[in-house]
Amino acid sequence: MDQKYIRNFSIIAHIDHGKSTLADRVLLLTGAISTRDFRDQVLDSMDLERERGITIKASAVSVDYELDGVKYLLNLIDTPGHVDFHYEVSRALKACEGALLVVDAGQGVEAQTVANAHLAKANGLTLVPIVNKIDLPAARPEDTAMEIEKLIHRPAEDCIFASAKTGQGIQEMMRAIVEQLPPPAGDPTAPTRALIFDSTYDDYRGVIVYIRVVDGKISVGDKIRTMGTGDVYNVGELGKFRPAATHVSVLTAGEVGYLVANIRSIAAVHVGDTITHAAAPATEALAGYRPPQQMVFCDFYPGPETQFPELRDALSKLQLNDAALTFVPISSEALGFGFRCGFLGMLHMEIVQERLEREHGVDVVQTAPTVPYQVQLRDQSVHEVDSAGDLPDPSHIEEIREPVVRVDLIVPSDAIGAVMQLAEDRRATYKSTEYLSADRVILAYTFPLAEIIYDFYDKLKSCTRGYGTMDYELLGFFPDDLVKLDILVNSQRVDALAVICHRTKADARGRKIIGRLRKEIDRHLFEIPLQAAIGGKIIARESIKPMRTNVLAKCYGGDVTRKRKLLEKQKAGKRRMKMVGNVEIPQKAFMAILEVDDD
Repeated sequence: MDQKYIRNFSIIAHIDHGKSTLADRVLLLTGAISTRDFRDQVLDSMDLERERGITIKASAVSVDYELDGVKYLLNLIDTPGHVDFHYEVSRALKACEGALLVVDAGQGVEAQTVANAHLAKANGLTLVPIVNKIDLPAARPEDTAMEIEKLIHRPAEDCIFASAKTGQGIQEMMRAIVEQLPPPAGDPTAPTRALIFDSTYDDYRGVIVYIRVVDGKISVGDKIRTMGTGDVYNVGELGKFRPAATHVSVLTAGEVGYLVANIRSIAAVHVGDTITHAAAPATEALAGYRPPQQMVFCDFYPGPETQFPELRDALSKLQLNDAALTFVPISSEALGFGFRCGFLGMLHMEIVQERLEREHGVDVVQTAPTVPYQVQLRDQSVHEVDSAGDLPDPSHIEEIREPVVRVDLIVPSDAIGAVMQLAEDRRATYKSTEYLSADRVILAYTFPLAEIIYDFYDKLKSCTRGYGTMDYELLGFFPDDLVKLDILVNSQRVDALAVICHRTKADARGRKIIGRLRKEIDRHLFEIPLQAAIGGKIIARESIKPMRTNVLAKCYGGDVTRKRKLLEKQKAGKRRMKMVGNVEIPQKAFMAILEVDDD
């Protein structure tokens, strides 16, 4: 198809502003799916997405649309809205020339609206502003249009008022897509270059690669080379999603589709790599993607029903479909062999664990999450550690640097005081205030990442009556007075329970952690001391009392020395048992340190 009749675009918005419903409406209007086969969230193929009502993976679909007698090919990519899946959005935008910026008429501009709009503009995309959900009783479309004008500096009159639920305004939106968004700019006669923007694994067909052809064309039977690895493959199948997979014989410049080439090795495909012809290769690869910055790390160990190789294979297959996931093998005295995994945030971590259990049938034991730190040693070398257990000897450390993020909080103006108090409790530094409207404000802060990843978002929602939203980006690593807080169980340091925290909070954090552990670890036949320590200094202690047998039950009289002899014998037995006995630490004990509140 001639490139001037192709439009590649994404739908971007804050979470729950109606992206997936809008995509459903486009599919219905263009006839890509019949009314009989229609269901809500057509493009959300995962059970997890449908259950939670959120988009986790960006989904691509191609539809035909006729306007004024001319046929157009529209390639639509529906993207996630949650901050943890920001990387998915950035990858989708690389495959597009334009984007629909969707804003809920009731909620107005929110944190991810701002972040996604800036990301789209940074990528040079043309934006079409859509005010969605105008059918709601609480809708305020004119006010929302004014907020969009302030955000992207386009007249409020350019906004299209629509309702994805009722179909109102959808025809105007489709006309704007065709008339306002530019066609792809690639050269169909140049050497072939196609960008890999996603991939997945099929047990029968191998790796399925999702591509956007930028220059040239790819046909079935062509010999292709991946420019990153240099591997050569034969194209066995090409296709598009309409929304079901539909075979085609050729993909030309500007088109989006998928490719199957009998690629069996998961490690052979890298998101962001460039595909070219093996016989007439391009000289320069496409720009690709910036590697994702993992914000949260935790350890996954095989559960009782799972073997180590099964967990490794499941993580490898999942990584192919989720480029932001990283993992390296580790071992622990308490839990055996496992993997240290890196995630973009807490929701990303939850989703990965659920997908491992559901899609790959593996049982996972998970430790408490941590953030990465940089350690500068006395010899001036700098090392990155993602677990407190990996910290070098304290005598060699000159300073510990923690990740600091810039956070934009969009809150109602009457909640500013409560939000500022919450930020102050989390070691935040105030930067600026900007009013979006008379009753909504953007507060900018810098926060240590460790202070916001666990429960900050929940507390923000509480003190703003559910109206507060947040977005963050990493600024870098900065030094502070940080210490390693060790947890000792039965006088043994448990690396998986150690945390890095600020010295001023270490005492309170230590007491709360061992207080929680005392409730979670079962009683044994011997006393278990629980201790929190900084270096060699014990700062808190609790004991789990032993289970006792009444050895005096048969003594109903006689000399007291008889009873004392039995008690001494019991005490000696417990002392021996404590020396050789193992303390079983349940999975929920590792998660207990997450539930340590700052109340």
